[in-house]
Amino acid sequence: MSLTSDQMELREDDIRKHYPAATALLNGFEHAPRIAKAVESAIERSPGVSTGRRFRSTTPGLVTRRTVRADGIHLVERIEASDDGDALVSPPQATTQQAIRRAIAIALAVAESYAEQTPLADLKRANLAGDLPAARKTEFSELLTAEALITSHTFGNALAYLMSSHLGETTVDIGEIEEVLTDNGQLALHGALWELDQTLAKHAPDDAHLIAATSAYAEQLMDKAALRAQSAGHLAPFQNAAWHIEADDLTIRGFEPASKAKSTTLTMTFKKPNEVVGNHIAKYQAMKLAKMVMAYDFDRRLNPFAELGGFIFTFMGDGKPGTGKTTLIQMMAGLINDYCQNAGYPFRYQNLSTDNIDSYQGKSGQNAKAFIHTIIDPSVIGFGTIDDIDQLAGKRGDRQSSAGQLEITAVLMESFAGANTVVRGNCTFGMFSNYPENVDDALRQRAGARFLVDGPQTREDYIDILHLLMGRNHDIPLGEHEAYAAQEIKKAVAASFESHSRPHEEALLQVYERIQGQIGQMDTIAKMGAYLKAIQQADERFTGRAIKNITDAVKVRAMDFELPDEWMEKPDLFLFRDYDIKKAMIEDLRQPITVEMVMQEINRYADSEFRYADKSDEVAIENAIRQMGRMEEAKRRYLEGKDQGANP
Repeated sequence: MSLTSDQMELREDDIRKHYPAATALLNGFEHAPRIAKAVESAIERSPGVSTGRRFRSTTPGLVTRRTVRADGIHLVERIEASDDGDALVSPPQATTQQAIRRAIAIALAVAESYAEQTPLADLKRANLAGDLPAARKTEFSELLTAEALITSHTFGNALAYLMSSHLGETTVDIGEIEEVLTDNGQLALHGALWELDQTLAKHAPDDAHLIAATSAYAEQLMDKAALRAQSAGHLAPFQNAAWHIEADDLTIRGFEPASKAKSTTLTMTFKKPNEVVGNHIAKYQAMKLAKMVMAYDFDRRLNPFAELGGFIFTFMGDGKPGTGKTTLIQMMAGLINDYCQNAGYPFRYQNLSTDNIDSYQGKSGQNAKAFIHTIIDPSVIGFGTIDDIDQLAGKRGDRQSSAGQLEITAVLMESFAGANTVVRGNCTFGMFSNYPENVDDALRQRAGARFLVDGPQTREDYIDILHLLMGRNHDIPLGEHEAYAAQEIKKAVAASFESHSRPHEEALLQVYERIQGQIGQMDTIAKMGAYLKAIQQADERFTGRAIKNITDAVKVRAMDFELPDEWMEKPDLFLFRDYDIKKAMIEDLRQPITVEMVMQEINRYADSEFRYADKSDEVAIENAIRQMGRMEEAKRRYLEGKDQGANP
């Protein structure tokens, strides 16, 4: 693997020199817990036996320190105790010991590299010599905190990475970890290993649980350290660089979790593009997007389409039941899967389903976060879908929405367009619904592109879909019809885009005609801006985010070309080229933006919003009418019963 400009090679010698210290920590060390409480009591006393008064230090400043006895921590013994007294070390136990030692050594090596890049190494030497200037004590303390966070996160990151390929079906919920110390790197490691020992004592009765508990602890430690790092200083040298470890193919990149680039095993039935009848724009954009995501550069960790504009990070497909949303998902997943297999890229597909809604508070949000992290992993090509999103993500203010649904809504909103959202261009998310009006307005507007999945429309479409679904096991003649000629994608798409030169929804059409009557043909930025303002006055939900989604869609139209099939079939022609070369090749295919493109995309997006708003309002009105009718009937029956009771 070639190193990028921001990567440094962490040499094997620099890691292995820390092996003796790492082995010593595994064999035993002393640690008095500062924050967490021990799982097991070291000494069990008989009832009624006095334990004596706890010693209270009279030295100023020491009164606030914990005075819990420092029990010896022996991780090697703890790990070997998970095998029911077998005298020999089992392979999972040996794997865990090796992974912990390796992770400790990597953490120490990265922390040492960080200290050399910053004043920390010099300040440590001055402190040992007793020459630390008083004016630099605060800086020294802050740098030690940064070192502790780097050590903790790197240890957790490396351990989770090294254990990932050994995980089985067993899972462990270890609860929240507490002993995350920030005094210095050495103490941070002591706290982490002490709590890992406590975790294994409680959750590792056998080898399968040993692997699962160790991995779960490493993931938790990473999350806690990354959260603490958000408010710490002096971390830029660590966050802005990356250390690559060739022997493990591991890259430590700031506080990002590393993961092995493993594909998911797909068991779905893939569909070919010619098996999708109708849905011309949706099919065309899905085919384009499948090729767009393949332009991702694993060394640069960026997609030229994401840099140039025109990459679709999130999209929403809506339509009536039975119009082909599932078929569209199967087609797009199949295309990306085939392209990735041809190029040798790892591909992950996952669907967020109703199984992820949990009755435990916070669990639904955790499931949604795990789904997002699986897909956005920058070491893979990812495709995530949320089918029937109206059932999964709750609408804020809706009494029918459960706590779990609202948790999922919050996670998706933050992940799709939050302050920390980074679009690298290695993945895309599709939200699909038969009832998009039931999706929270803010979440729906985070869908950068809209795919109207309207199914077969014309007489030719219905002949084609009947011909397709009948299969070949019959002798019925086709008749006067050229099979699939109406599905010629470019011709159908051009006609579909052209139809959006004027709005489709009646309410939007009235706005369009009124503004056109006032200012004439909308052929300048100023006139189109006036049209957008008139739309906002008609629907207050048409905000700045809507304008961004429209301009993104226009940029997609400027990229209104399909990457040649040959580029996917022969990766050396495009996929394996240098990032700058790929970017230049794409720029050569880019088309100029026209007034027609902008107006068509304004109308397409606004049509969808008006369609959702009208349905949403209509549904709310119908529900209110039904409720009023029920109350009226209940009142009538109540009064009848009251009258009968008064006149027996």
